[in-house]
Amino acid sequence: MSDDVVDVLIIGAGASGAAVAWSLAETKMRILCLEQGGWMNPSEYASTKRDWEILQNTDFAISPNFRDRAADYPINDDESPIAVANFNAVGGSTILYSAHFPRMHPSDFRVNSLDGVADDWPIDYPTLEPFFAENDRNIGVSGLAGDPAYPYHEPPLPPVPLGLSGETMARGFNKMGWHWWPSDTAIITKPYEGREQCANLGPCNAGCAQGAKSSADITYWPMALRQGVELRTDCRVREVTVDENDMATGAIYFDADGVEHHQRAEVVIMACNGVGTPRLLLNSMSSNFPNGLANRSGLVGKNLMFHPWGYVSGVFDQPLASHFGPQGSCMLSQEFYETDPNRDFVRGYNMQITRGAGPVATARNGMAQGKIPWGAGHHQAFETYYDRTIHMGLCCEDLPEEHNAVTLDPKLTDSNGIPAPKVTYTLSENSRKMLDHGLEKGSEVMKAAGAWDIQSHGPIRMAGWHLLGTARMGKDASHSVVNEWGRSHDVRNLFIVDGSVFVTSGAVNPTTTLQAVALYIADAMKRNLANLFD
Repeated sequence: MSDDVVDVLIIGAGASGAAVAWSLAETKMRILCLEQGGWMNPSEYASTKRDWEILQNTDFAISPNFRDRAADYPINDDESPIAVANFNAVGGSTILYSAHFPRMHPSDFRVNSLDGVADDWPIDYPTLEPFFAENDRNIGVSGLAGDPAYPYHEPPLPPVPLGLSGETMARGFNKMGWHWWPSDTAIITKPYEGREQCANLGPCNAGCAQGAKSSADITYWPMALRQGVELRTDCRVREVTVDENDMATGAIYFDADGVEHHQRAEVVIMACNGVGTPRLLLNSMSSNFPNGLANRSGLVGKNLMFHPWGYVSGVFDQPLASHFGPQGSCMLSQEFYETDPNRDFVRGYNMQITRGAGPVATARNGMAQGKIPWGAGHHQAFETYYDRTIHMGLCCEDLPEEHNAVTLDPKLTDSNGIPAPKVTYTLSENSRKMLDHGLEKGSEVMKAAGAWDIQSHGPIRMAGWHLLGTARMGKDASHSVVNEWGRSHDVRNLFIVDGSVFVTSGAVNPTTTLQAVALYIADAMKRNLANLFD
């Protein structure tokens, strides 16, 4: 064991770990972050190569099981219709995320009070609003003020251009009389804090070599490092250690050479996502915590929420240059976001309009569907689909259910012998009805916009990129893992700041809310430094 003791040990350098490291840095405490991945080199991103579409599905695939980089750990998701998608590196999954950045709604924090399902959060939208704004400024968020679906807020940068595909869908939404708005996007549309603006190339999800996508490695981490935070890469944590007084003492980790170390700390912060955090807590067993650290409620790993994802595509007669522009961020519709008593499900979903596929994906998908032949007629059929296709993602709210869970696999391990997480998940009847409604309405608006070939399906298997709820926040220690400001009920110097603490999932991509929660928890820690463990 090392005699070296840090004030704060953060485990995970992704969206939430980076935000909390930056916020706490002003305290001048000694802060160390352990990250099992390394720094990414933008010049090596798939998007810099001519075969980027192939690399996006191989070296930069969203599934760690398929990608199998040295920093990855395997995940057993055989008992789930939705497979986990994450990325392990400085910046975490923000390296490959689409940067679609809508906030959760005020209603998302009060679903029990409003709709009689799930539980209310112990915090609300007004509590998080200043941290949403702070996060927008810190990373550079583009958008258009005045969206009637939200409380008024002003993104610091102008919105991403709609392009011909966005304009086409806007006419369809207008024809239906449905809400739509340019999406808030974590992609800069003007030079910002030394970064160049988006060049509208398209392959955002293969890594942004331009530096326009606001991933955590190029936004929060440079600021945190300048303020003295230490970041140690290629360090895979096995467990969080604890003493006989139920206080965390640090973490045991393996370095890049497989050498085991014990890093001591006065405070430990978990920021490993909604699968990685419960995995480490469950593996941190001791005589005081035989069922896993901070798990006296029995809820660590329970209530996993994914956001079941639906997909609608439409092909149009006119060329739309649809593969240009930020891939996952064009516009959204929240026409069906809130509960409607006339529907047979509660809560709702978000419609996210995304760009069309690149040339290789267009050809491969068309051939798989029997629409684009190989050989005679290939080029003519290809021209019918390429740059004339618009995609829609349906982000469905996933209500918490205890049987949807992350546990430790009894056989599968990572390269250091640490038990891999096992995901057990079933699609609820409410989610199935919601998804079917979204697929129907998505097809209707595609038709209204002029699409002649419409395809829809869901849930998409490779869409488990939103990992929420497995160490939920609450005031009652018997029904939650952490309190209203992220501190473990069981271990007074252990905090969780990632998507694990979500009580409900909302129906939007969670990163902006996740980072706002992390900043809120860091602020609460700073305000309570004098009695942090009381």
